[in-house]
Amino acid sequence: MGETQTRQLLCDAAATDALGRDRLRDVFQQMVGIRRFEERAAREYASGKISGFCHLYIGQEAVATGALAALEERDHVITAYRDHAHALLRGCTPRDTMAELFGKVTGNARGRGGSMHMFAAERGFHGGHGIVGAHIPLATGFGWASRYEKRGEVTLCFFGEGALNQGAFYESLNLASLWHLPVVYIVENNRYAMGTALERASAVVDLYKKAEGFGMPGVAVDGMDVAKMWEVTNEAVERARKDMRPTFIEARCYRYRGHSMSDPQKYRSKEEVEDYKQVDPVLLAERTLHERGWATPEETEAWDEAAQEAATDAAEFANDSPQPRLEDVGEYVYKTPMQWRPTEATTPHRRD
Repeated sequence: MGETQTRQLLCDAAATDALGRDRLRDVFQQMVGIRRFEERAAREYASGKISGFCHLYIGQEAVATGALAALEERDHVITAYRDHAHALLRGCTPRDTMAELFGKVTGNARGRGGSMHMFAAERGFHGGHGIVGAHIPLATGFGWASRYEKRGEVTLCFFGEGALNQGAFYESLNLASLWHLPVVYIVENNRYAMGTALERASAVVDLYKKAEGFGMPGVAVDGMDVAKMWEVTNEAVERARKDMRPTFIEARCYRYRGHSMSDPQKYRSKEEVEDYKQVDPVLLAERTLHERGWATPEETEAWDEAAQEAATDAAEFANDSPQPRLEDVGEYVYKTPMQWRPTEATTPHRRD
C-alpha cells in the first residue's frame, strides 16, 4: 500500500491529549469548513463563475488549521498562493472569501486579488502571494519589526517545497537566525512542486535538515495529523515569543486535487491518491473524536451539514454581489486615487 502503511488512522495520542477535547472539536469543525468551502469553489470554477488561477487546499487542511491554532490574535500569517484556508482561519468569512474568488467588491481584497491574493491585514493575514518564495523575506521583515518594537508578536510563514529552490528562502532564514527573529517558517511539503516530484528537484529530501545550515531548530511533522501539527507549531511559537528564536517546520502532507484547477495530474497515479486518502486529515480527526468519546457521529454529521450550508450561502452571496466599477480600478493602488477615463477601446471589455 505504500508510505501510508506505516501511518496510524488516529491523531497522535500524546498530541491529542495536549490539544484537548474542546480544541480538537474546534479544529475539526474548521477543517470541515475548509473542505466544504474548497469543494464548492471547485464547482463554481467548473461552472465559469470563478476564473483565473485557483489552487485548492483539499487534503492539506490539518497543516494550516493545526498551526494557526497555536497563535494569538496579535500574531501574523503570510502564505503563498494556496491561501483560501489561511484566510478563513484568520477570520475572513466564507462569504468574503468566496466573493474574492468571484472577483466581487464584497471580497476580502475588494475583488482585486482573486484566489492567489487573499488579504486581510486588519486580521493579521498578509496574503496570498503569487510569486514563489517572494513573501518569505516579507515574513522575515514582520519578525524584525516585532523584535525591534518589542511587540511580542510571532509570524507564521507558509510556502511549498518548490520555494526552497529560491534564493530568498536561504537569505531569509539566515537573517532570521542571525538576528534572532520571532518567525516560524513552515514548508507544506505535499511532494510535488506543480508536477515535479521532490526527489527530482532536491538532493536533500528530508527538508527539515536544511535548518541545520542556519543554526536554527528544524523538525518534520505529519501534516495530515492536526493534533501533531498543533503540538509542533505551538512549541515553535513559544520558542519564538519567549526566546526570539526562529524555527523551520517541514509539514509532510498531500493534496488530493491538482496543483491548480487546470492540472491533468499525469505525474502521479490514481492509486497513490487513493492511498493517501486513507489518512485524510479530516477523517483522522473525526475518528479520534469518536474513539475518545469527545463527539458523537450525530454531532460531526451536523457540523458537516453546517459547513455545506455555509459554503452554499457563500456562493450565493458571491454570485449576488456587485462587480467592481471600472472607474474604481485605481483604488488601493496609489495614495491619491487616479482618475479613470474610459474610452471606446476599454469599455467593451467590461463585465456586467
